[in-house]
Amino acid sequence: MQGYFQHYKKIIKWGVISIIVVTAIIIYKKFNPSNVNYFPKCPFLSLTGLKCPGCGSQRAIHSILNLDIYAALKHNFLLVPAIPYIVLGAYFDMLNAPTIKQVKLRKRLFGTKAIMIILIIIVVFWIYRNIILFIP
Repeated sequence: MQGYFQHYKKIIKWGVISIIVVTAIIIYKKFNPSNVNYFPKCPFLSLTGLKCPGCGSQRAIHSILNLDIYAALKHNFLLVPAIPYIVLGAYFDMLNAPTIKQVKLRKRLFGTKAIMIILIIIVVFWIYRNIILFIP
């Protein structure tokens, strides 16, 4: 009975996530965050005048959904490779009985060492976009 409940709990979880993602895709494809005021603004940028690692992500998502990868890379360079990484993580989460090879791959791509590498990449990107790119 416990496994039966867990199975339906996972289906409900991914159903709700799917509805939210599809709704967001429709909104971000249709409306450009640069031109519409109801999209949230970055509090870090508002307070400091500096871009956080996520700044430009909404505009990048709009560009990706409208098949303008170059513009997406200009808005937020890290978001473009992050999307397949996030999708792969969701795929691993949905597996009911992963193979040994899938478990090893998940540990390699989403384990502690991988998280530390991603954190370093994000911090370097944050510094680069605020210091290197703004040197006159």
